[in-house]
Amino acid sequence: MATAILQQPGKTAGATPAAKPKPNRSFVHGLLTNKKALVGMAVMALFIVVALLAPVLFPGDPSRITAMASLEPDAGHWLGTTAKGQDVLALTVHGARSSLLVGLTVGFASTFIGILVGLASAYFGKVIDEALSLVTNVFLLLPGLPLLVILAAFLPPGLGTVILVLIVTGWAGSARVLRSQALSIRSKDFVAAAVVSGERAGRIMFREILPNMASIVMGTLLACVIYGIGAQAGLEFLGLGDVSTVSWGNNLFWAGNEGALLTGSWWVFVPSGVCIALVAFALALINYAVDEVTNPRLRKVKTPAPATTGRSAAK
Repeated sequence: MATAILQQPGKTAGATPAAKPKPNRSFVHGLLTNKKALVGMAVMALFIVVALLAPVLFPGDPSRITAMASLEPDAGHWLGTTAKGQDVLALTVHGARSSLLVGLTVGFASTFIGILVGLASAYFGKVIDEALSLVTNVFLLLPGLPLLVILAAFLPPGLGTVILVLIVTGWAGSARVLRSQALSIRSKDFVAAAVVSGERAGRIMFREILPNMASIVMGTLLACVIYGIGAQAGLEFLGLGDVSTVSWGNNLFWAGNEGALLTGSWWVFVPSGVCIALVAFALALINYAVDEVTNPRLRKVKTPAPATTGRSAAK
């Protein structure tokens, strides 16, 4: 007599138990598996490596005259020469050092100030919130470009002046964004529990509130870096930077002064402009990837295949 095989509905004989769902991916793992983030980080890594190796690739002063004036790109000079006879490739590679240094410094400094102001304003509230919000609103209402021009024109020229001017004019926007996010987290139960338990204000702000703002802080940092690189190039293109410094903005400034556009010497100004655009594009890709990793609505979820029932397996 054949023995009947009892099967549970929806399961086949000999089937292994369903695998447990994997826990949520970490933030770093999510970025490392995101195509946008990988492309953006690869482009940024390439620029950083080139900037660090600039003295090795092109030793000496990149502004020295090495060939005839206004040579088109060839085997000897891959990006041609300027109207003075300077190698455009050497100027572009060395310019990455100054531009990336200013962009990263301005980005980190502006974000740090924004974190301090935003957290203090949201946590303490009342008088401190009103005072910090007033200062932030004043800087937000001031026209950015005229303020940049005035500060850069009256302060002594130099790389430090450019960094200082960009930090002064760039922190208010990040502070406003971070304050609004910190306010929403400040009202959560776990923050109230930390306050009741007697935790210090600094510990609550930086150990309880700030870790829950990681995605906003990351996006603000990337936006501030893009602002720093673009604003420096704009100031130097207007002649308000230190013209003796080799940077992408100064390369554009000298290209305009020497009439590269009028003479059709496109190879003089295109490389620096393309580098600025590529860095901004790479940072924007990383920013989009951060949004996709941290925002469940933007995250792509793979739907599992429907399980095979016992009846369909018998067929």
